[in-house]
Amino acid sequence: MNKKIITSGAMLVVLCLFIVLGSCKNKSKESNTSTTLGTSKKEVAKSVYPSDVIPFFDEWKLILGDGSNVGHANNFENKNFFYTVNDGISDWVVFKTPNGGNTHGTSNNTRTELAQVKKWYPKTANDKLTATLKVMNVSATGDARVAASHAVVVGQIHSADGHENEPLKIFYKKFPGHSKGSVFWHYEINTAGDDNSKRWDYSTAVWGNDFSVVGTDANTYPEEPKDGISLGEEFSYEIEVVDGIMNLTFTSKGHETKTFTKNLIESDYSTAADIPAQTQKLFVPIGQNGVERKNAYSGEGCFFKLGAYNQTNGKSPEVNRNWCSGAETHGGDIKKQYSDGNYAEVWFKTASISVSDASVSNEGYFTKNDKIK
Repeated sequence: MNKKIITSGAMLVVLCLFIVLGSCKNKSKESNTSTTLGTSKKEVAKSVYPSDVIPFFDEWKLILGDGSNVGHANNFENKNFFYTVNDGISDWVVFKTPNGGNTHGTSNNTRTELAQVKKWYPKTANDKLTATLKVMNVSATGDARVAASHAVVVGQIHSADGHENEPLKIFYKKFPGHSKGSVFWHYEINTAGDDNSKRWDYSTAVWGNDFSVVGTDANTYPEEPKDGISLGEEFSYEIEVVDGIMNLTFTSKGHETKTFTKNLIESDYSTAADIPAQTQKLFVPIGQNGVERKNAYSGEGCFFKLGAYNQTNGKSPEVNRNWCSGAETHGGDIKKQYSDGNYAEVWFKTASISVSDASVSNEGYFTKNDKIK
């Protein structure tokens, strides 16, 4: 009888142990599942903001492709215009903007672009902007005879005063059907007198062609540049202004490094005799034949801009053969423009800004221009 009792007790102990172990095993499974789900939910919930990729947004206000001013874009994204992507190697900040829609200030063109919150004066400047980027899309439509068609500006120096002209615009342009596009930069004269309608740009090629190379008719494109830059190909620029002199450096793997220098406080174009042949070809025939102030941009506050300033728009080329593209805008419908390639998109991987102690608030520029057109 004692043996039977012992055996039954032993069986009871084994049974209890089995139940306990089974229960622990189930709890372990539940715990792992819960941890996995919790991690998954955490990963899904986490957003990588543009300010996580390039942490310098205290220095800028962000203008979106609908004409609105976001202000400082820390911990901000907008899936239509401004967000991050990962190409499998790096995180990038995306600036995207359609051919047509609401615009900022007096411009005819949409932009998703950063504008510096301080301005500096070229004569006393010691300021720098650098960026590494790749252009992912330019407009699929536009009159080939119009110099601005199929182009986007990816970096600028802008005046906050006077005529609010632009001593620097860095362009990327690629015609449909070409595998290579061009990078070039512009100097816009700071027109003498009160009439700014006669202002013009002078274009300098970096890789590929300059602004003046256009099609022979609306749908016929020039020859593809042999030393150009493809969509999705990285390049970098450095803009430095010190004591009135602008220094530019452009680099890209597999391409020759290019450097340029331009005086911003003494004009090269202060008389009619100084107007270059390129301007005689592009701008003089449409009445843009002005001359520049002798001291150029001296005495005017200037500031940097960075992003995607779409140069292609829906205005008729009859208005201005250089700047009005006659491109498809679907009446400003952004979704339709994005669906058939009528937009500009630029990805930035890195960027930096150096602001001199002599810089001052640029709030006056935003007060004048924070209106949607």
